[in-house]
Amino acid sequence: MKVIYLDCPTGASGNMILAGLIDAGASWKDIERSLRRLPVKGWKVELAKVKRCGLGGLQLEVKPGPQPCRHLKEIETIIKKAGLSGFVTDNSITIFTRLAEAESKVHRISKQKIHFHEVGAIDAIIDIVGSCLALEELGAKEVYCSPLNLGHGQVKCQHGTLPVPAPATAQLLKNAVIYQNDLSGELVTPTGAAIITHFAEGFGPMPKMILKSVGNGAGTRELAQPNLLRVLAGELMPDNRSPSDIVMLETNIDDLSPQIYQHLLEILFKQGALDVYFTPIQMKKNRPAVMFSVLTGPENEAAMLDTIFSETTTLGIRRRELERYTLPRRETKVKTAYGPIPGKRVTLYDGSHKFIPEYEECRTIAQKSGQPLMKVIELAKAQFLKEHKR
Repeated sequence: MKVIYLDCPTGASGNMILAGLIDAGASWKDIERSLRRLPVKGWKVELAKVKRCGLGGLQLEVKPGPQPCRHLKEIETIIKKAGLSGFVTDNSITIFTRLAEAESKVHRISKQKIHFHEVGAIDAIIDIVGSCLALEELGAKEVYCSPLNLGHGQVKCQHGTLPVPAPATAQLLKNAVIYQNDLSGELVTPTGAAIITHFAEGFGPMPKMILKSVGNGAGTRELAQPNLLRVLAGELMPDNRSPSDIVMLETNIDDLSPQIYQHLLEILFKQGALDVYFTPIQMKKNRPAVMFSVLTGPENEAAMLDTIFSETTTLGIRRRELERYTLPRRETKVKTAYGPIPGKRVTLYDGSHKFIPEYEECRTIAQKSGQPLMKVIELAKAQFLKEHKR
């Protein structure tokens, strides 16, 4: 399965992402041919090989002619009229919608009424649609990203001088992993944030892969370190189902009231337990008992040991380290006739996705609507497949 990793030590902008994807192997000739199908005139793109702190990269700059002010609906119409693939059309419109929603929250007006630089400018159209075209050409099934360096200080824009990150950027970066260092200025733009947070399955170390190509997208500014966004494209390793170390805590108990177990289970889950379960066993002298098992990350082990010792009658706890494999997943919601239903979007090894609806939310909807619980669950899964075509 083809995977893309975006390494962003100096942040990310739309033009850096697109330039990096082209440098990693996407054909600019084919991308430009598709972009020319957009019913927007008066623009050109300049590509240049540049160096940043001695390292080479590809810089992409959009040269726009005079452009009218555009609203979100106009952007959607422009993209739909181009007749591009479903992948490019759907993802481009979704990214622009997320940009509009972020600005809408910041300015407290309807997303359909706003007209602003990031949505209306031709450079944003080229960056977003071009990045979707490049990902499609590279055959990317999954995208991952490093933690994002935001920079610090202030940035000047149409609304005056604003703190870094800009308000719309901050809205878009919810649930992303971010940090700041001593690099000043705006390093992550709203367009860059919108593209990355839409496609990225997660933020962290590079997944295990067979590396096939590398590209460097250059930023315009000269910084104290190479201002390059690195694109690493490769094939995901067959065993890359996120092996991680966990701890198993177990104890056998034959003299504790069953009423205590539910109380104990709730405490352990609040402390971060991955799973808690009970196994009926027979102990010496044929006494019925319970083998109490807890799976947790090492960081929560000490707290859970204290809880088990203080809340039960046990005098000893067994411990062993395990390795488990997990499929990539992230929280998402689907819109249904009964309202939004949260759940987990899970990525299978072949690049396809499935949706696991949140049980409690489905149960609540079933109780309120009078519909069978299984019907609500199947509706949520079907709606997910309809909304997530890629």
